[in-house]
Amino acid sequence: MPYVLLALAIAFEVTATLAMRASEGMTRLGPSVLVVAGYLISFAFMAKALTSLNVGPVYAIWSALGTIGAFAGGVVLFGEQVRPLTIAGAVIIVLGVVVMNLGGGVSRG
Repeated sequence: MPYVLLALAIAFEVTATLAMRASEGMTRLGPSVLVVAGYLISFAFMAKALTSLNVGPVYAIWSALGTIGAFAGGVVLFGEQVRPLTIAGAVIIVLGVVVMNLGGGVSRG
């Protein structure tokens, strides 16, 4: 169940980040409301997940998948460019999360 909560936290964080891009500097009401609500819901889900998971690896997973989700969403929704160096960065982020999880584990004992 904590991983489901973490997945929901990531989904709401990515949604909020993409809504921030669509809000045009928080000048459009609908996307601006989505930004605030998305981050609040994301933090609530992550806080709940952290009651049974270690903070370091969980934050690494949340931030890494959020970064990759925002990158992919920017490409799909806003036509942002994909460059080889950007893809290399995404791969490095994923590898970093894997290394953190191998070294620190995710379950609290």
